[in-house]
Amino acid sequence: MALSTNSNYAGKAAGFYISAALKQSNSMEFLTMIENIKYKSNIQRMAASAMIQDATCNFHEGGTLALSEQILTPKNLQINTDICKSTLLDSWEALQMRAGAGAPPPASFDDYVISYLGEIIADGTETSIWSGADGTAGQFEGFLTATTGAFAVDGNVVAVANAGGAGTAYTAANIIANLGAAVAAIPTAVYAKEDLYLYVSPKSWRLYMTAISALTNFPFANMSEDYTKIFEGVRLAVCQGMADDQIVAAQKSNLFFGTDLVSDATRINMMDMANLDGSDNIRVVARYSGGVQVGVGADVVLVS
Repeated sequence: MALSTNSNYAGKAAGFYISAALKQSNSMEFLTMIENIKYKSNIQRMAASAMIQDATCNFHEGGTLALSEQILTPKNLQINTDICKSTLLDSWEALQMRAGAGAPPPASFDDYVISYLGEIIADGTETSIWSGADGTAGQFEGFLTATTGAFAVDGNVVAVANAGGAGTAYTAANIIANLGAAVAAIPTAVYAKEDLYLYVSPKSWRLYMTAISALTNFPFANMSEDYTKIFEGVRLAVCQGMADDQIVAAQKSNLFFGTDLVSDATRINMMDMANLDGSDNIRVVARYSGGVQVGVGADVVLVS
């Protein structure tokens, strides 16, 4: 029985449910999506050298093309839980349940459970994208995970020291210096790309707002909702699951999220087991997959 209640069962029900806020999986907006991965997907990388030569009258082979690959392996995840219908009799739901043994919960409860579990999946996915660990139940390997993360395994990501010193937390006093260090380290060939972003956490974004608000010549005193999040010509992607005190500069087309089907994460089934095994349970089931990979590590900058 996965459901427990804590109700005084007096008065009238409010008619709705609330839960603590969860992270939205907004990092998906700034990653390249690869679907239909049942097991693994190979991200093909091609590197050319010395291809352009002086013209001659004859065909003269020159230059090289090297093909390599990165492997993206999504991890299969699930939600399996039972809700005992009799537990609901201890709460407000007793007033809304039909009379009779084994009566199902009201539609409002079903709708909320499905919506809430969908948010839990989004929250877990958002966290795993950046700092998940495959060895931890319910998580897949993230970009920033120490030693085993996509950036660490690639080994070619451009590492930039924290402007405040190793291990120093970001503050309004050093956030601009750290953002500047990230931009300064972006390879020249990458800097002008349209899909280039500085990936930051909500904390870093808040600190940046505090820092520029304190400037005497602050030009955004009356920012509207259409204000473009930008720093020195590079747009900022404020990702709820991004680790605090770290900044990533990368192209959207160079960071990949893989899954079998994106909609799997929102397909949540509730099955009344009364007619199947005679129990008084409602079984809640969701199955989905997720994983991340970097394409060309040398085109990524990490400030940590």
